[in-house]
Amino acid sequence: MVEVWASGDSYESYVGRWSRLVAREFLSWLAIPANSRWLDVGCGTGALCQSILQQAAPREVTGIDRSEAYVAFAQQQLQDERARFQISDAQDLAVDTAACDAVVSGLALNFIPDPRQAVSEMARVTRPGGVVAAYVWDYAGNMQLMRHFWNAAVALDPATSDLDEGRRFPLCQLEPLAALFAGAGLQAVKVRAIDIPTEFKDFDDYWSPFLGGQGPAPGYAMSLSEAARAQLRERIYAGLPIAPDGSISLVARAWAVRGAR
Repeated sequence: MVEVWASGDSYESYVGRWSRLVAREFLSWLAIPANSRWLDVGCGTGALCQSILQQAAPREVTGIDRSEAYVAFAQQQLQDERARFQISDAQDLAVDTAACDAVVSGLALNFIPDPRQAVSEMARVTRPGGVVAAYVWDYAGNMQLMRHFWNAAVALDPATSDLDEGRRFPLCQLEPLAALFAGAGLQAVKVRAIDIPTEFKDFDDYWSPFLGGQGPAPGYAMSLSEAARAQLRERIYAGLPIAPDGSISLVARAWAVRGAR
């Protein structure tokens, strides 16, 4: 299975819309002063950058990502003179040392080959007294829309457990995140859960984003034959808490971590 990160629209319908809700709580928790210089590492489609612009009154925001398509999407969506985007490697940031007041990352750390190097780079480009912070989905626990998917997939094919993000990304838990930030020399490290409601009007609203092919679970869904995908669809449907009106109410938990430079 090949993971694809190229369609901004598909990513938005899958998790971008939920990431924006997490971002609001995340930024309120950070409480960074206005007129600060921000860097968003692994900015994707620009969900966190947009929230920073709307909520944190920044002097400037720079978003970096390795996906040319996502950078182009973010540039198109965010027409703000305070924002700029560039293609860059999170493990070797093309940013001056101590250039930023706040360096953040939303839903990206676990996809970086060497997250320790990435957080060290994030710390390097943060000024003394500045903040380094990130959030990731709680894949193994209460990120329910993905847990229902992988629980069904593994039940149908136990070999699929190797693809399950809850198993693949042990970093995305409280203690590993705290250790990661402390290991980069950051001080006063704190980790907290951010829970948001994920409300789907019907099963199609839940299932359709998995057909966009963006990320591990959708990539797996689209790698299946039509018959196998239909079987997975029915297994997931049977396990979801579907209300009499067809709506589905789930919770998405993210772990947020912060430290001082």
